[in-house]
Amino acid sequence: MLKDLLYLIPPTMHSEESLRSILNSHTEIKFVSFVGIDLSGNDTDEKIPVSLFLDDMSTFLTGGVQTDGSSVFFPGIATLNNAKVDMIADLDINWFVDYNYEHIDSETNNPVGTLRIPCFLYHENKPIDSRHILKSSIEHIKSSLMELLKSHPYVLSEFNTTFDDIEDIVITSATELEFWVKTPNDKAETEELSTSQVLHEQYWTRTKGSVRTALEQSLLLLEYYGLEPEMGHKEVGGVKAKLDDSGKLTHIMEQLEIDWKYSSPLQAADNELLARIAVKETFRRNGLDVTFLAKPVDGVAGNGKHVHVGISLKLKNGKRVNLFATDKNHFLSSIGYSSLMGMLKNYEVINPFVTSTNDSFRRLKPGFEAPVCIVTSIGHTVEVPSRNRTILIGVIRDLQNPLGTRFELRAPNPFTNTYICISTLYLAMLDGIKYSVLNNKSQDDLLKELSKNPGEEADYLEKDRAYRSEEDVFEDFTEEERENFFGKVPATVYENLTAFEKYPEKLAVLKEGNILSDKVVNSFKLSTINRWVTEITNRLINNYAEEIRSFKRLHSMDTALDLDLSNWMTINELRQYLMKDTYTTKSLFTRIKDAADKKDYAQVSELQLELDEKISTLRGLYSNYKKNLLDF
Repeated sequence: MLKDLLYLIPPTMHSEESLRSILNSHTEIKFVSFVGIDLSGNDTDEKIPVSLFLDDMSTFLTGGVQTDGSSVFFPGIATLNNAKVDMIADLDINWFVDYNYEHIDSETNNPVGTLRIPCFLYHENKPIDSRHILKSSIEHIKSSLMELLKSHPYVLSEFNTTFDDIEDIVITSATELEFWVKTPNDKAETEELSTSQVLHEQYWTRTKGSVRTALEQSLLLLEYYGLEPEMGHKEVGGVKAKLDDSGKLTHIMEQLEIDWKYSSPLQAADNELLARIAVKETFRRNGLDVTFLAKPVDGVAGNGKHVHVGISLKLKNGKRVNLFATDKNHFLSSIGYSSLMGMLKNYEVINPFVTSTNDSFRRLKPGFEAPVCIVTSIGHTVEVPSRNRTILIGVIRDLQNPLGTRFELRAPNPFTNTYICISTLYLAMLDGIKYSVLNNKSQDDLLKELSKNPGEEADYLEKDRAYRSEEDVFEDFTEEERENFFGKVPATVYENLTAFEKYPEKLAVLKEGNILSDKVVNSFKLSTINRWVTEITNRLINNYAEEIRSFKRLHSMDTALDLDLSNWMTINELRQYLMKDTYTTKSLFTRIKDAADKKDYAQVSELQLELDEKISTLRGLYSNYKKNLLDF
């Protein structure tokens, strides 16, 4: 029975004696893999035979495993002439067992398992990985916050407690995953998907067939792993499947979401990595493809990953106090308001870590329930919590459960590096909290500043910006108004990265404690630019070239009307502009490649925006051209 397998080994069982006993008792676990996370969010995976691990367990647990750096990417740090990286096991977190359900152990008749041990990556005896960044950030935030509360005890009067009552500061996080699932090799027309989305034909409807089976199996599997899944349901995207002659569903194309319980930040990020693997493999065993790409289908909803963050006090009497919650006279506590203001004020330098790929920018477009502006919503009245889905950071409040008050960042996608994302959010919150505490700001002061209009002076937030809107950001503001109220939104990976140079004072907030050091930030920037340029020149342009070649002339000269001829002429001119070189002119494709070779990234960024606009135009023109033809 699958439920009888060993799925996790908690920190209390990470001693050599316990591990030896466990592994000798579960001989279906044949391999050990050390899991490190580089700055781009990539996780390592290798197969170390359990017998080798058992023979030298002490070295593996305390001395670490060495890699030449080829499996991780740290440009500017682990260079070719100095690439050795040490992998040091994290003994203070849950370890999971990943099973290969297609490889059955002949002795136990169980699937073969791999014990995945989360680890930290060290280069020249210094930690450089995403997991360590998150761990160190949370430690720094807890100690800094504790010192603030100790030196400014007046803050705690708002919560009817004192500093001496505090046992610990508890920081929690959670994520949720959206993903598209489809029958392999089947495609659905974008127009059909878009129509279904507008009509909300799929949203939270009943799952059927293999999709239902895979979803149920995924939820059960996450429960076995101790993630405590809370919900699985259809999301907004998708079309109705079809029945084949045998009664099975085919042409499946729909979007789902899975949520599970919050945890400590590091455990939450590890849990998400496990959930992605478990979901993808479970659906694959049911004959279905899963993609976590941010925008797998242009023109319809993409995949988001909302990140939830919270802070509470654990008191010596066992009571929990949510530092964001307050009485019924305010939306949030002073710490809650200032934490939210810290994230909003510094989001320009958080954003590069959240949105770092071409795919992620394709998702963040107006009209698809994906946030594009640095703005929050807290509610029209204290009595009615806000559920504005058009803003960047939501305030989640349950009037019956103050402990559930938290913030929800809506911009991340499934491949956002959750470890660094959560780190930067809490570091920015700490900056806002310091402003509030050190300047003795009241809830009224903070609410007024958070609700300011563009042009109004403020002590912390920027004068020319607004940060709160209870309206629909897409419907109730024009593009010009959004830019004037909430700032200009970066449109490419490169534009996003320029925030590091444009806002040095905000970047300094994230560098506090030297956790996100200059070296780490530079390495992240180099790896992000490398991935951005490589994808454009080696993948995006090639894919577009195939698509452009597929836009062929369909009309017959005998039956074509003047409109058909005109439509095709316009299409063909645009095709040639995009990819056809002549002796005197270079195509847009070639100009992009030339700019990339020269490392003129600003020019690449500008040309990429033109490319996206021209491709979108071409698709629309060709669709209209086809619709006007009776025969082809």
